[in-house]
Amino acid sequence: MPLKSRFLTAAALGLVASSAVARAAPASGQIPVRVVVVTTFEIGKDTGDTPGEFQTWVEKLPLSQELPAPGTDHGVMRYNPQMQVLGIVSGEGPEHMASAITGLVLDPRFDLRKSYFVLAGIAGIDPRAASIGSAVWTPRVVNGGLSHLIDPREIPKDWSDGYTPVQGSRPDEKPVPPLHSMSGDMGYTLNPGLTGWAFALTKNIPLPDTAEMKTSRARYTGFPEAMKPPSVLTGDTISSETFWVGPKLNDWAERWVKYWTGGQGHLVTTAEEDIGFMQALSAQAKAGRVDMNRVLLLRTGSNYDMPPPGQSPAGFLNDEEHGKGYAGFLPSVDSVWRVGSVVVKELALHWDKYENNVPSAPLP
Repeated sequence: MPLKSRFLTAAALGLVASSAVARAAPASGQIPVRVVVVTTFEIGKDTGDTPGEFQTWVEKLPLSQELPAPGTDHGVMRYNPQMQVLGIVSGEGPEHMASAITGLVLDPRFDLRKSYFVLAGIAGIDPRAASIGSAVWTPRVVNGGLSHLIDPREIPKDWSDGYTPVQGSRPDEKPVPPLHSMSGDMGYTLNPGLTGWAFALTKNIPLPDTAEMKTSRARYTGFPEAMKPPSVLTGDTISSETFWVGPKLNDWAERWVKYWTGGQGHLVTTAEEDIGFMQALSAQAKAGRVDMNRVLLLRTGSNYDMPPPGQSPAGFLNDEEHGKGYAGFLPSVDSVWRVGSVVVKELALHWDKYENNVPSAPLP
């Protein structure tokens, strides 16, 4: 079967299987949850200081009730009992994410079989696709952290880069290995109808733009998408806990996304946790504890994933590590709230519409 068909068929089978969630009523005394907002880090306190991904949700939704979150990096989660929205901080990296999501789903305090999950976090952004501060609803996640790697100084001259599938020996290995095997999970497709609905609901939301962001994107001459003001769009993410830098690795990431999606994928964002998020939820969906039809992934661009023309990758990395390369950080934290909260509130406040019927619209 061609890769395109396998990618879509595997996703469809997963969605169909996960939608067959048991219809039994929640156990007495369980905390009802309509939406789970998943963030990956908080800088300091949950309120009152420089915000990370979680703080804006805590203060503005708000998530006023604190609940213990044993076994997680953050230690607490937050809840809005009126809207029945739960917010968690997974901790950075796919391992923290997978552990936190598994612990949450198995927590006897909650019945999450009909809950919607919204991962709302910041990300790197490909200047060939979008500008910093933009908000991106993600149809597909590709694993960028699992591969064979040959040092670039030693690769054959006819190779594009040194990355090959774990189940292969060339960058363009044919046929493309399975997306899911004993070697690992290379890609996931989210419910396209739900992702399309979330985009349609939020596509016209104005996003913050600052003088610092304008200065940053003006350096990206020759990259028209990077020079535009921030906007809401859709696009795929590559998930890896290696923070790669530079145009050559950006070429690899774009190729890797296209390779594992049969040419359908379009790289827009780069992040760490997304593969762990999808792995953990998919595993629990097999047991009927969550519904993969109800999963959304939203990333906003805090920084470009490659330097502007005229700057070396090392210089770009030095700027980022010394606070000069994240012009979009606070605006992206704001953007992920502005866009994500519209979807979360719509789902939570109109539960009579969405409890038993997952909304859907075409992807652009």
